[in-house]
Amino acid sequence: MDLYEVMRTTAAVREFTDDPLPDEVLHRILDNARFAPSGGNRQGVQIIVVRDPAMRERLVEVTEPGARRYHAQRAAGETPWNAYTPSGVTDRQVAQTAVPASVTEPLRRAAVILVVCVDLRRVAALDKDLDRVGVVAGASVYPLVWNILLAARNEGFGGTITTMAVAEEPALKRLLGIPEPFAVAAVVPLGKPVRQLTRLRRLSVDEMTHSEHWNGAPLQA
Repeated sequence: MDLYEVMRTTAAVREFTDDPLPDEVLHRILDNARFAPSGGNRQGVQIIVVRDPAMRERLVEVTEPGARRYHAQRAAGETPWNAYTPSGVTDRQVAQTAVPASVTEPLRRAAVILVVCVDLRRVAALDKDLDRVGVVAGASVYPLVWNILLAARNEGFGGTITTMAVAEEPALKRLLGIPEPFAVAAVVPLGKPVRQLTRLRRLSVDEMTHSEHWNGAPLQA
């Protein structure tokens, strides 16, 4: 596929057919995705490939607590799990919230689940001492995750970046035997999409750019 077409049509896929994703194709996806950049080219990512149905059910169990809080906050009109604005949702509201099937079914229906981990000894977190949630360390792992999704699209497959299970990272690490000092960056279901979207809604360049200063005019072609 044309690179720009891949970039414009790589949607968040959560509904999958029963088609398999052969190891040969998955290997090709990862073999190309691995050329993503990382801080200092330290390449601290390790990936656990999960196909076993029993392990998937355990992943669903680990995912549900974070997803329950996410949807309770969403129902209250909040930005879920936001690190800037404190939540007003109570534990009781969270406990009474059902987890939608759209959260758990991808873990059951996808052809394969990738659990992407990053070695914290190999990332540069230049914002670690700032008075806000850290984001910079993600530069050493998420480009590779996005490359996986781009490569999957090129092969006729799709998936999405999920992070609900990371809210219960200690349980997730015990389940999969992930050692210290690794952190879980994403759980990525991959498979053949039920529908392949080709028109995605995103902010325009005018809406996301500022020339020279925050108060500057949008970038013009």
